[in-house]
Amino acid sequence: MTFRAIRRALRRAAKVSLGAGAGAIACAAVAVGGVDGASIAAPTVHMPSAMAVAAVAALALIAVIRRAQYAPPTARAQRVSMWLAAATDLADLELALALVAGAHTVIAVTGGLGSPAYPLLYGLVAFSATVLARPGAIGTLGAALVLEAALLVRAGVTEPHAFAAGLHLVVIAGAAAAHALLLRGLTARYRHRRAKRLEEELAALATSARDYRLIASALGPASRAPRPRDEEERLLAIGGVGMIGDGISWVLGTVKRSLGARTVALLWIDDDGEGVKLKEIASDADDITETARLSSAGVLGAVLRDRAPLLVGATKPGQLPYYDGGRAGVALVAVPIIDLADPAQPDPLHIRGGHLRGVLAADRDAPFTEADRDLLTEASAQVLRAVQAEQVFRAVERAKYEHERFYQAAALLGRALTVERVLETAFDAAAAIVDYDAGVIALYDKAKSRHKVAALRVREGGAGMLDEKALLDLEFKDNAGLASMVVKNRHYLPAGGEPREVTAAIYTRKIAFDDARSLLVLPLLVADEAIGTLTLVARTEKRFGKDVREMLAVIANQVGVSLQNGLLYRKMETMATTDGLTGLTNHRSFQERFEDMIQRATRHNHKVALLLCDIDFFKKVNDGYGHPVGDEVLRRVARVLQEVPRKIDIPARYGGEEFVVVLDNVDLAQAHAVAERIRIEISKVVVDTEKGPLSVTESIGIAAFPEDGRDRATLIERADLALYHAKHTGRNRVVTWQESVAAKAKKAS
Repeated sequence: MTFRAIRRALRRAAKVSLGAGAGAIACAAVAVGGVDGASIAAPTVHMPSAMAVAAVAALALIAVIRRAQYAPPTARAQRVSMWLAAATDLADLELALALVAGAHTVIAVTGGLGSPAYPLLYGLVAFSATVLARPGAIGTLGAALVLEAALLVRAGVTEPHAFAAGLHLVVIAGAAAAHALLLRGLTARYRHRRAKRLEEELAALATSARDYRLIASALGPASRAPRPRDEEERLLAIGGVGMIGDGISWVLGTVKRSLGARTVALLWIDDDGEGVKLKEIASDADDITETARLSSAGVLGAVLRDRAPLLVGATKPGQLPYYDGGRAGVALVAVPIIDLADPAQPDPLHIRGGHLRGVLAADRDAPFTEADRDLLTEASAQVLRAVQAEQVFRAVERAKYEHERFYQAAALLGRALTVERVLETAFDAAAAIVDYDAGVIALYDKAKSRHKVAALRVREGGAGMLDEKALLDLEFKDNAGLASMVVKNRHYLPAGGEPREVTAAIYTRKIAFDDARSLLVLPLLVADEAIGTLTLVARTEKRFGKDVREMLAVIANQVGVSLQNGLLYRKMETMATTDGLTGLTNHRSFQERFEDMIQRATRHNHKVALLLCDIDFFKKVNDGYGHPVGDEVLRRVARVLQEVPRKIDIPARYGGEEFVVVLDNVDLAQAHAVAERIRIEISKVVVDTEKGPLSVTESIGIAAFPEDGRDRATLIERADLALYHAKHTGRNRVVTWQESVAAKAKKAS
């Protein structure tokens, strides 16, 4: 070991052990009687004793402050210096000795062996045994026992003094033992378990991150465990840092062995460009700095300034910032790490343009050659390739993640057929792209120039951001709000996804989105026409970045197309199930729904009634007034059939001028009452024609489930027989099947 290394080691030893030494001196001063309680309590204060008391008190206070503000050396520093590795234990020992000296000073001033302040010492020993590390705990107990023995010697070894001192020693030892065995044991066990759990969790996290990088690259999204975007990014970052660290450590270690260097250091330019960070180092030295951020002055600054390699035969003090105190007289080779503007063109000396990233430096006692410089240059390129490879991997994984989510969103929308399903799926599709807190979809009626909120969703964590009651079914005309502007411009707003960029309301001035830090209003486009808007808000800032906005814009376009398809699907479904003239359920759909109602009534023991209606003398209406008037009569009758029954009942056009009404869960008497109301309301219908007002009447036949039949065909047949009876017994009347049977039986008799 050189003289300089010895001096540096002594300096570190003095720095970390000075406090413990001062505590030991204070204990020694108290032990030899430097603090005399009698002289302190005398009418004339003995100044040396008073000064000793003040010094010990000040030392104890300083020790407490120093320990509270203590920051342990870095792991790298502890690895290169045994004194720095012992710094924490010595800090605990300093605190222990200073406090014991202070406690015995109080005991000396308040009566010596008979002092009432002994519980202070007992508590201090218990505290040290519980809280401090082993050196501090042992130091506290040892100092307390030694000072107690010294106090006995000074007071005189008499039987009463020996008994008192022995009692104190027993209590001190007992307090230490009790806390060491119980509280300290429990604490140590907890710390051990916690440290082990933390180590296992960190190892599992690192393994998960590494495995994720492999699994995510090899398998499709359906084969991987679902993770939120933030978790994906975190695992990628952890795995990336681990990969880069491993790769750079291997490069630096290999270069160190190849060059026979003492130290090989990688220094990265800080974010502000004012300094450099010590990113990684391979060294045999024990005076590596504990500071991560270093000055960019000196020879390394020259490398950064000139962007060119540098060979130095002997450095001056302070020129190598990664050494504590500066190491002089060593040879240095340093090369810049430059991300080349055109990687396809080799540039071994890095003299062309590009982005300067940092410096790779190596030092040893023997001078370096140009071949060593070229080797370090190649190593710097390898370091840069490790970083670039990780950047490319991250970019590829991020793009793959986004495309997977985009595909999932598109697949969700592709499976949605109805308008209601599209509205719900739109929020799921947006959630597959970005994590938002609340979303609203408003549809735009171009003919009326009005917007209407059609759907909204508040996700977990978004409670309180919007007034759901005020938004549901909200209608508003074109205005200066964001939604209206987005529809007019057919482009999302605000441009940066931040609500502070605009002052306009989203829908109306009365509707506010509280706590929104990120906002995006997207147009729902169909053939370059906006049919509505999709609004997403989040409490987190910068949630809707450029890539996210572009992907959401595509999703919004697909939502618009899916909504248009849903409207067409609804129209086709309506055409398939609805009579075009009257708007009632058509014959085929009636048969299906009637069958379902009968099956449900059978399961739940309910009743069902079927009303078969026919317009009286409808052929004369067509012949005498023309088919357009006949169609209007059919529409007016259909309107009565829609208005009189309940919403749960089924009015339908059976064919021609015949209609049916299925009444759910009513008995025969209730069905007859409904039929009478229908008959009366139809008789009030007046259609204006060129030949004057036209009124019509209707005959109705009723069949009831289960009294008149238990299947669809039987009920229709018997309702038709009842209608036939009504037609041939005067028309404009209501007849049940049972009444028709009774009438036939009476006529036959």
